[in-house]
Amino acid sequence: MTRLKYAWGGLLLILVGCAITPPRPPPLPSATSEASWRAVLPPGTTRYPLALGEVSSGGTPLQRVTPAYPPDLLARCPPPQEVPALLIVGANGRLDEVRVAGEAQADAGRRAFIAAVRVAALQWQFNPLLINRWAADADGNSHVVDSETKPFSLAYVFRFACPAGKPAVSAVATTP
Repeated sequence: MTRLKYAWGGLLLILVGCAITPPRPPPLPSATSEASWRAVLPPGTTRYPLALGEVSSGGTPLQRVTPAYPPDLLARCPPPQEVPALLIVGANGRLDEVRVAGEAQADAGRRAFIAAVRVAALQWQFNPLLINRWAADADGNSHVVDSETKPFSLAYVFRFACPAGKPAVSAVATTP
């Protein structure tokens, strides 16, 4: 019995180590429409609860498209705009929906920034969020007994600016 406890503990430490990867440093934003992302965990964030023997992986960006600065607004060079967006990702890793708070009340200029975010974000792809359930057999050998993919959401704040009349876009990720 003690041997089984040590085997389980060792397996869980190995699996947790595999599931946690250090984030890559984001590229710095520039005045040439490059985007940057930095994960931020907002207060009150809820996550899928994992039971003993469950390990999650994935849910990470695979492909991101930089939003284009609205060309009609570039000549005016309005003050920097921030567009918070909740990206709803399906179990397959593809974006299902982009939600922007206050969109219905936004003026035409703000709606142009929101549209730019939506057009770009709907092209993003993610590694599916996979949850594996592990169990040990009578000999103490562990193996996956069940797997499923789940939908998830990520919150981003996209920032549009035009320093020196050149468009610049950046994004900050938050994980609800």
